[in-house]
Amino acid sequence: MAAEGLPDNVDQYKTEIERLVRELAETNQEKIRAAECGLVVLEENQTLKQQFRDLEAECDTLKQELEQLKEV
Repeated sequence: MAAEGLPDNVDQYKTEIERLVRELAETNQEKIRAAECGLVVLEENQTLKQQFRDLEAECDTLKQELEQLKEV
């Protein structure tokens, strides 16, 4: 009797393994997409920081020009 049940168990295990492999692949794809989104956010953050530094430098320059104009 036990031998008769064995093929069913093997098929069930194979089916479960296939399901788990698919689920793992989907999870890995989701992680990759999340990582790609994270990289985009980091790049945007770097761009915004550079723009901020540029604007601060321009602001400082304008403040100096304003001070010079006030002296004249």
